[in-house]
Amino acid sequence: MTRTAILAGMGAVVPPRSVENEELARTLDTNDTWIRTRTGIRTRHWTDTGTSTGDLATAAGARALKSAGVDSVDLVILATSTGNQPMPATAPEVAAALGLGQVAAYDISAACSGFLYGLSAAAGAIASGVAGRVLVVGADVWSTRLDPQDRSTIIIFGDGAGAAVLRAGHADEPGALLGFDLGSDGAGRELAQVAGGGSRERGSGRPPSPEDAYMTMQGKEMFTQAVNKMAASSELLLERIGWSAADVDWCAAHQANVRILHTVADLLGLERSRMLVHLDKVGNTSAASIPLALTDAAVSEQIKAGDRVLMTAFGGGLSWASTAMRWPEIDVMEISTDI
Repeated sequence: MTRTAILAGMGAVVPPRSVENEELARTLDTNDTWIRTRTGIRTRHWTDTGTSTGDLATAAGARALKSAGVDSVDLVILATSTGNQPMPATAPEVAAALGLGQVAAYDISAACSGFLYGLSAAAGAIASGVAGRVLVVGADVWSTRLDPQDRSTIIIFGDGAGAAVLRAGHADEPGALLGFDLGSDGAGRELAQVAGGGSRERGSGRPPSPEDAYMTMQGKEMFTQAVNKMAASSELLLERIGWSAADVDWCAAHQANVRILHTVADLLGLERSRMLVHLDKVGNTSAASIPLALTDAAVSEQIKAGDRVLMTAFGGGLSWASTAMRWPEIDVMEISTDI
């Protein structure tokens, strides 16, 4: 029987500093009502000086290992677009900080789709026999890469990390990742990007521009792309695994904007109440958003063992991804602010 990746544990963290809408309204042309009605976000968490993406990833990974009841893995995959530095990758540093020894470890850069891309890579490693157990972490610290005066991004993004431990098992077990749909469209890379810091800027022959160190995003076009790509990807995935929309108990979609979540639900024919919503508490945490939302829903017992869960994401790249599982019986701790 083919080896399948099974969810064995989860953990998640956010920085202790909570930034309410009212705080942003003191320096921007905005207010709490404007932010909430357009995004659904009430607050987000930002790191303080001295806390890195790797720190958040390590804390989330430790909680996932504890949830799974294990102290070792064969592979660490970190999905992030805000690594500790351009080189080397942050994943080996996280593995070392967790005391995992000299295991394989690497980063994935797929923006907000990164965690699902990481699950797919981990599932492949398990199916091929390369690994028997994998730690997948989604972590981002976007607060360090946002223009404080850019209302279109500063109100949306938060920092956080979520992690999952996958183990080898069989497809008929609860927690089995039942399939994947992945896609990308590099023609849309400028819709959400950090233009500076890479070889394109350094090889341009022009002096670096301070503005290029910040994220820029074309919100209206990203909205349209997000709803269409997540809905289409979800439909392909459901057809592939033999589910209909009626079979889905919960959808954990990338937590970018509550209006995006509702529109995706409508396109799929899902009741809006079936969409998990966690962005009101943490904002858009990029690669961390789906594991954070799942952790929150599991702790609150919104998701219960046996529920059928669809996951779908869309982000810069452009990139998108979907997967699904029947939720397993696992011990999940509440989201921590202890970094």
